[in-house]
Amino acid sequence: QVHLVESGGGQVQSGASLRLSCVGSGDTFTKLAIGWFRQAPGKAREFVGAVSWGGAFKHYADSVRGRFTIFRDKAKNMVYLQADNLKPEDTADYYCAGEETRLTGVRLSTLTYTYWGQGTQVSVSS
Repeated sequence: QVHLVESGGGQVQSGASLRLSCVGSGDTFTKLAIGWFRQAPGKAREFVGAVSWGGAFKHYADSVRGRFTIFRDKAKNMVYLQADNLKPEDTADYYCAGEETRLTGVRLSTLTYTYWGQGTQVSVSS
C-alpha cells in the first residue's frame, strides 16, 4: 500500500511561486511514476505534469509548460512541483498520484493512476 500526502499550497498573488511537495510512504514509491493533477471549482480534473519512476522523463500540460517543473528526490521519497509565474487560472486543488509503471513521456498524461493524495489548495489572485 502506498500513501501520498501533498503540501505546500497557499494563497499568492499573480507572478509568485510555490513549491508543492508530495511525500510517499511504502516500499514501492521509487517504482511509481508520479503525476500532478488539479481541479478548479466547477471544473473537471486536469493533468498538470508527471515524472517517470526514475525521474529522467517528464511531461507537462501545455498550460503550464515553461512555468512548472517537476523533480523527484528518491532518497526522501519526495516529488516536487515547482510552480513559477503563477496565474489566477492556476487556482485549484492540486493532487499527486502514483502508478507503478515504466511508461514515459506523453503516455504519463493518460495513465490511470492508482494512488492519490488528499490534495493541497492553491489560490492565485490578480
